[in-house]
Amino acid sequence: MAENENDQDKIWELAKDIGFCMLTTQTGGDLRARPMSAHIEREDNAFYFLTDDASHKDDEIAGNPAVCLAFADPKGQKYVSISGTATIQNDRTKIRELFSLPAKAWWDSPDDPAIRVLKVDPSFAEYWDSPGTVISYIKMATAAISGAKPDLGDNASVKL
Repeated sequence: MAENENDQDKIWELAKDIGFCMLTTQTGGDLRARPMSAHIEREDNAFYFLTDDASHKDDEIAGNPAVCLAFADPKGQKYVSISGTATIQNDRTKIRELFSLPAKAWWDSPDDPAIRVLKVDPSFAEYWDSPGTVISYIKMATAAISGAKPDLGDNASVKL
């Protein structure tokens, strides 16, 4: 398998394992991020989220569909940043497919007419995957003493 394919596999695997991300949109000249639960579907080459039609993010995406998804597992020292294009959809079949117990905190049922699907089609991603906090600190301390650069794990940028 080509290195790029391995890196793509790593992006999808890390994002799925972490599950939650900060979705960043643009509002005027500012950036705005909020936590979101991602539904990751590699076979669609897409990240899906349930959202409410009254949310600010819908307007922000309509004004500028370029978004960033930032997944982070600080304890495991694993991070993924994904750039892509977002669209808001009123796909009732997809809403029913994505609706799960956590969604009940926001809506009574998948039939709530206010629910929308936010779909992100990724274009570029980067990941950082290190061996963990304790090992990373040991490697940084060793590097500080020896003057060498620490090997803190894997990092790659890929087109998706």
